[in-house]
Amino acid sequence: MGRPSSLVDWDLAGRTARRLSSPGPATSREEAAAVVEELHRAAAIAVAHVEELTGLHPVAGGPEPVVAVVDRPGWVDANTAGMSALLDPLADALAEAQGGKRPGAVAAAIGARVTGVQAGGVLAFLCSRVLGQYEVFGTGGRLLLVAPNIVETERKLGVDPSDFRLWVCLHEVTHQLQFTAVPWLRGYLEEQVTAFARATDLDADVLRERIQDVVRSLADAVRGAETDDDTPQGLMALVQDPEQRAVLDRVTAVMSLVEGHAEFVMDGVGPDVVPSVRTLRKRFAQRRKGRGPIDRVLRRLLGLEQKMQQYADGRVFVAGVVGLAGMDGFNQVWAGPQNLPLKDELTDPAAWVERVLGSRPAIPA
Repeated sequence: MGRPSSLVDWDLAGRTARRLSSPGPATSREEAAAVVEELHRAAAIAVAHVEELTGLHPVAGGPEPVVAVVDRPGWVDANTAGMSALLDPLADALAEAQGGKRPGAVAAAIGARVTGVQAGGVLAFLCSRVLGQYEVFGTGGRLLLVAPNIVETERKLGVDPSDFRLWVCLHEVTHQLQFTAVPWLRGYLEEQVTAFARATDLDADVLRERIQDVVRSLADAVRGAETDDDTPQGLMALVQDPEQRAVLDRVTAVMSLVEGHAEFVMDGVGPDVVPSVRTLRKRFAQRRKGRGPIDRVLRRLLGLEQKMQQYADGRVFVAGVVGLAGMDGFNQVWAGPQNLPLKDELTDPAAWVERVLGSRPAIPA
């Protein structure tokens, strides 16, 4: 189960996820080898395009980027390691915030093994949907491309495989470049996790009340009911402390930024690089709309509906700032944490330009 302070039995989570997940689409050994080779090649090609479009470059002397093409169990293994690396220090921070006491209330109410099974179910759901990922925590520095999911998605969408694979790599390589060109970004996210922990209330009664909020939210999802924009979604219903909300606002802003930046880049390269980019965008947008009550429940539980909003808000912000101040002006966002967008600025790029660049730009008619 890992060290005693662990909040989750990650070994059990991994075993559960592998047991519940399917292997992916049928391919011959030769086809699979060709996919792996092409994904490595597409990732290498994407680097030059992303650097040219963004104007960002990895810092000198930094670690050499690593690309790993994995199957679903490989993605699960990477994410159990990453989540353990992120949440185990969270347990320590929680203990420190409570005068050295371990979070027994959580362990008694839920239990590391029960939580491990739950985490395994989450990972099983996600491992068949994630196309790629840059590992920020855990081993760090690796770009993961999930081959069976990419193949399954391109088949379902009926798109050109080579175009789609390069298009996906453009998105993921952008994430890789964000963290290799902006080395303070990872530390900033880790600081937010620690700040979140220090503001966490582990009272069992409060925990039970907030879990009931999640259950009610999931019941709404089953019925297909819409919720107000300000209604906490899924696991977000567990977070009601004002200090925690302030931390989550900062995390939402930075994650919207990095996701929106990657969305901007993957479309910004244009048809000269990816000939069918407009078709890809149109069909891929449909994929992101969950269908059926079970999918709605899981999206609500995991907060995936909010992630879709992150893509949308982040892309509006990036495109808006680039349109007002050019790419050089936008890149001031990476100068330090003080230049990151505030949550409200995601939908008001001009406000960010005024605050950070010092002048209120004229909005084109």
